[in-house]
Amino acid sequence: MERRLITRGLVAGALAGLVAFCFSRIFAEPAITKAIAYESGRDAAQAALNRAAGLPVEAAGPDLFSRTVQSNLGIGVGLIGFGAAMGAIYAVVYLLCLGRVGKIQPKVLALLVAGAGLAGIYLVPYLKYPANPPAIGHPETIKPRTGLYLTMVICSVAFMLAAIWLGRRLAPRFGNWNASLLGALGFAVAIGIVMVILPSLGELSANVHLSGHHATETPLPLADAKGNIVYPGFPADALFSFRFYSICNQVILWGALALVFGPLAERVLRPAMQPAEAAGGAGVAPAAV
Repeated sequence: MERRLITRGLVAGALAGLVAFCFSRIFAEPAITKAIAYESGRDAAQAALNRAAGLPVEAAGPDLFSRTVQSNLGIGVGLIGFGAAMGAIYAVVYLLCLGRVGKIQPKVLALLVAGAGLAGIYLVPYLKYPANPPAIGHPETIKPRTGLYLTMVICSVAFMLAAIWLGRRLAPRFGNWNASLLGALGFAVAIGIVMVILPSLGELSANVHLSGHHATETPLPLADAKGNIVYPGFPADALFSFRFYSICNQVILWGALALVFGPLAERVLRPAMQPAEAAGGAGVAPAAV
């Protein structure tokens, strides 16, 4: 049964990635195109300033893949592969939750696991380090940015598991509702401390050296030696659109994963549920592993 559920998780994840790609291609891609156009214009303005100041100007190298390939095949393969990987992990977590989180129907459990995955892996880390389009971020900060984001993801998932464990431990004494609130409060306090400790992206050394102390590394207006603005800062509308569609994309991915996986899992679990249903019970599948 475990192998069948994990296989269905892979399939459901790949399908969810395909749906997310269709949405991203239609709605998010225009925002990415605007961001890349801004980056090209800013690089040209910076090169003109450097030439005027007698500084060397490095010629931009050719792209390994064309923009057309990146925005179609590249994003499509990436999202389908990411969806399949998340689907496999999701199925393993689903198996671990079976029979251990109370009397919950397979489809409802699928939605709850997907909601926890969306919150723990994406939404909570997003509060500290929101998604940025390609034009935002210096190459020198890629490694520290990746490390900081992974730290947020690991802390978020670990604290969420700890909150669930704490809630179950406190349930016999305080009841399910109050124990759940206490677990959620513990999670909020712990992840809040981590958010305060971790630096903002604008405080990374490379960003401070270039732009001074700022909360983010969103490009500021470009000015010449006299302080005259020669190129505007990153357009706020494009940044909002990209971040909004990024959240929508993840909600669609996890939602589609749950809606596809739930019925598939129920069909696999049906033989184990039938004895309880025949006895007049809720028909909840027992623990699988």
